[in-house]
Amino acid sequence: MKKILFIFSVITLVACNSSKEKKKTDENISKEIISENNKEKINDTVPYEDSVMLLGKANRNGFKMEAFNNWFNSGYESYSADSEVMQQLKPLLKDVTITVFMGTWCEDSQRETPHLYKILDTAGFQESDLTLITVSEEKTTPQGFEEGQDINYVPTIIFNKNGTELGRIVEYPITSLEKDMLAILSGQEYKHAYAE
Repeated sequence: MKKILFIFSVITLVACNSSKEKKKTDENISKEIISENNKEKINDTVPYEDSVMLLGKANRNGFKMEAFNNWFNSGYESYSADSEVMQQLKPLLKDVTITVFMGTWCEDSQRETPHLYKILDTAGFQESDLTLITVSEEKTTPQGFEEGQDINYVPTIIFNKNGTELGRIVEYPITSLEKDMLAILSGQEYKHAYAE
């Protein structure tokens, strides 16, 4: 009788584990299908010179790749935002969304993007309100994210509130990144480097 109970227990255990494994497999397949249907790749790379560049939608994790982490990490760590400006800037970032067009191949983008992340982290800005678009040397993406955005130079950092553009910083700040952001978000007169 004990042998029969033991065998029954083993069969039940195997059946339960098999069912759990099937469920896990089904969940993984579902995730893959959702990813395939979504077709929105994040941190996609393409060959560039002797390395790669990011192209399309990206996020901070993309800068952890070996091709980018040296300039991103050193730029982030070395930047120190003006604390007085940051106190004024922090409340103005509420309900603001930011779109950054940058090129991982571009020296200006390599300089300003880590600084922007440092400022936003210092201000406690929600990264979900930041859209990062990485472009080719022609300032394009395969998905056409740049269309209608007037992207001629990178980085271009666009500040929006309630669907309305408040202003943009183009290629480099006029004073400093955080001071230019403060001017834009507080409604002061501001002209980017290429404004007429």
